[in-house]
Amino acid sequence: MAVFKNDEQFYRVMRDVFDYIAAHPQHTTTFARSNLVIRMRTSEPRAEILLDGRQPPLQVFFGPTPGAANLEIELPADLLHEIWLGRESTHKAFYTGRIRTSGNLLKAMKLGEVFQEAERIYPAVARKHGLTGAG
Repeated sequence: MAVFKNDEQFYRVMRDVFDYIAAHPQHTTTFARSNLVIRMRTSEPRAEILLDGRQPPLQVFFGPTPGAANLEIELPADLLHEIWLGRESTHKAFYTGRIRTSGNLLKAMKLGEVFQEAERIYPAVARKHGLTGAG
């Protein structure tokens, strides 16, 4: 059974994660100065998050957003849930093809601090939203 019932629930959870990160700009310094736009698309549910690092502060858009991105990342929403709970390896998921990317993957390194902070706070956010198996 899927972790997220629908895209609305997924967006509520992700909004809590990224609102917290945006409220603590020390975790977004590198990305917010990167001049990068990264689009993350999920399946099951189908959803889209756009991270805009073209100027501080970090801007996050939920839902389909027009415009080009420097890097596109596609993965199942359940996989993102498992990665951020520390139950799944990002590297393994990437090399087994469960995470697909297009664009300059080396530029994604600038996203590291944002995703590290997301991994740190996600278990508490998942519990808050009653997601099963959230630590």
